[in-house]
Amino acid sequence: MRGGMGNMGNMMKQMQKMQKKMQKAQEELMEMSFIGTAGGGMVKVTASGSKEIVDVEISEEVVDPDDVEMLQDLVIAATNEALKQVEDKTNETMGQFTKGMNMPGMF
Repeated sequence: MRGGMGNMGNMMKQMQKMQKKMQKAQEELMEMSFIGTAGGGMVKVTASGSKEIVDVEISEEVVDPDDVEMLQDLVIAATNEALKQVEDKTNETMGQFTKGMNMPGMF
């Protein structure tokens, strides 16, 4: 009976260790920047790892008062690309902790 309790304690230590690794990985993700571009780099959108847009750069050449729609489309495309990069990196980073686990709703 004693072996069962030792295994349980060992499992709890492993879970705490994994939890600390997950927290560190999340913190590192939050510090990363992801840049989405559109129009051959004429529009750049920077997102943080927490999916916040932190910067937008638009080249003067792409600003055409007669074609505002194109600029709007480029901003949307660059933003979506940056956010997809955040999502992909989050799945890649956090997925290593949930591999083999059947945890619905997790990453």
